[in-house]
Amino acid sequence: MNHITLLTLCTLTLGLTACDQTKMETGTPAPGGASATAMLKTGTGMDAGRATATEVKGGVRFTLDASNVPAGIHGVHIHMIGRCDAPDFTTAGGHWNPTHRQHGSLNPQGPHEGDMPNMTVGNDGRGTLGVVIPGATMAGLLDADGSAIVIHAQADDLKTDPSGNSGGRIACGVFQAN
Repeated sequence: MNHITLLTLCTLTLGLTACDQTKMETGTPAPGGASATAMLKTGTGMDAGRATATEVKGGVRFTLDASNVPAGIHGVHIHMIGRCDAPDFTTAGGHWNPTHRQHGSLNPQGPHEGDMPNMTVGNDGRGTLGVVIPGATMAGLLDADGSAIVIHAQADDLKTDPSGNSGGRIACGVFQAN
């Protein structure tokens, strides 16, 4: 074996043994974990996709497969009330915020638990998003008044309280336990 190959193998072995596998636990499936689904609609009643929430170790994994949404970058949030009355979806209330923090991952006093990364939607009207919210619980998501997922008209600036200047609510879906 030449010296370069041996050096490469030693470096890879050292790198792998130095990994802290405990930091990779958040997001791994929780045995028997609960899940919920939300079917999104636009303000005119058109189908706008599907979101799922799945209990994982350390939090809740949210996935969104959006359709019939205008192309561009959109803020996406979990809202604290499980109602989506069209056309403006204000019945979904504010962002899910059981920890009473301010909005945004770039805000030193944030984020809300319902804050999610922006979603990019292509010219075909489709976009996807997947994120684990550490510390979130299915019990909190599916509490007495439920919760909803909302797609906003504009990008979220990830810092301005209370909603990141993300504009109006253009699609909404209520989470229902599976």
